[in-house]
Amino acid sequence: MIDIKLLRENPEAVAKNAKDKGYDVDVNKIVTLDEERRKLQQQVDDLREKRNQNAAKMKGGKPSQDLIDDGKQIKIELAEREGYLNSTEAEFLELFKKVPNMAAGDVPYGASEDENVVAKVVGDKTEFDFAPKNHYEIAEKRDWIDKERAAKVSGSRFAYIKGELVKLQLAIVSYVVNTLSDEVKLREIADSAGLNVAVKPFTPILPPLMIRTELYDAMDRLEPRDDRYKIEDEDLWLQGSAEHVLGSMHADEIFDEAQLPLRYLGYATSFRREAGTYGKDMEGILRMHQFDKLEMESFTTGDDGLNEHLLFVAVQEYLLNSLGLPYQVIQKCTADIGKPNARGIDMEVWLPGQDKYRETHTADYMTDYQSRRLKTRVRRSDGSLELVHTNDATAFALGRIMIAIIENGQDKNGNVRVPEVLRPYLGGREVL
Repeated sequence: MIDIKLLRENPEAVAKNAKDKGYDVDVNKIVTLDEERRKLQQQVDDLREKRNQNAAKMKGGKPSQDLIDDGKQIKIELAEREGYLNSTEAEFLELFKKVPNMAAGDVPYGASEDENVVAKVVGDKTEFDFAPKNHYEIAEKRDWIDKERAAKVSGSRFAYIKGELVKLQLAIVSYVVNTLSDEVKLREIADSAGLNVAVKPFTPILPPLMIRTELYDAMDRLEPRDDRYKIEDEDLWLQGSAEHVLGSMHADEIFDEAQLPLRYLGYATSFRREAGTYGKDMEGILRMHQFDKLEMESFTTGDDGLNEHLLFVAVQEYLLNSLGLPYQVIQKCTADIGKPNARGIDMEVWLPGQDKYRETHTADYMTDYQSRRLKTRVRRSDGSLELVHTNDATAFALGRIMIAIIENGQDKNGNVRVPEVLRPYLGGREVL
């Protein structure tokens, strides 16, 4: 959630931001409810004080009938005010949770994703002296992907990943884990991006794949629920990305400032319904109900939050460059950055088999929007308590990056060139 002080002091800015982001939020009603609940809270506090004073007078002897009658009347009024307060609090919270995070000042205005801005293009589009194939044509012929049998077992948009493709995925995982665990490599990445940040390595994590409703909602990643998988008869959901279970793991905790930044690299199988997709997106392993991702998550002080976001973007670019893949960097506009985000960056890799750039990465900066409901704080060196800032970003969505490697590294015989940085993890092999 946003800071309640901002709502009270500048409701016009909150309303404009919500409109720019495409959210229908009645800010005036929220302000009115906030004022009402504060009045009710004062009334409840006053009645509780009267109740305590009345109870004190009753001690030490037989109370008078007037005291007894006053006590009964206070009890009735208190119960009534508390009921109004509880219902008003619930209505206020339901609406206040709908208020999106404030967009950072450099986020471009846009009414839809079509108005996202291409910040830069890196590398030339891969060219061939033959008609390039879609990854699925190559993978099916090589028996790397079996969707037909997966459909028999699990339904549509599932796949068996087999053989050389499994080895490639594990090679990518090992490469990324080693790279982001290396302080020297992180220093190189930060220096190349001109960032003065701590180069504390990422801690690799294999997280749980399920999350409770309360924490999923507090992360503001539960909606839209139609995209999520609920565990029947359990207060559990299958997570849709590792950051959902990484960002929530320190709920109700207080860090010492010296512990930050705290960086995690989560490797998880994730689940999304991906409702409404069709056409080319249904081919191969581009859009699946189940997919594997390496996801970065971090907790910082507010002072360091934006630079941490920029570091995550630099890491993404480093990883893409190291694989020799052509890509473009997209600065997402107000309508596309998402409700909890203050800023968002996407990376899109060129896919020759589709003759277009496709999204492979996203980097999200949430400021203190998530930590406010999660109650994740930091004790600063001066003893003060502050909410932490959170960042998450894709290191690699394994399916999509393997698509990019296959389509950009293919030859006319359907062989695939292995990026040089991955060869040590594949026994030195240069071709799959």
